[in-house]
Amino acid sequence: MQSPAAIKTLLRLANRKLPNAEEGQDLLEYGLLAALIALVAIGAVSIVGQTIYTTFWKAIEAAF
Repeated sequence: MQSPAAIKTLLRLANRKLPNAEEGQDLLEYGLLAALIALVAIGAVSIVGQTIYTTFWKAIEAAF
């Protein structure tokens, strides 16, 4: 079994050779996902709003 000092040294060397540079990439992915969700929500609200508007005015025309 490896000694704790050897394991600590190996982990330090591994971290030095493989830096963790994925934090910026994750932030970019979340930003793109949020933008996509916003576009879909705006499109859905626009379509539903137009449908409600048309239905409302058809009901008013039918009443008169």
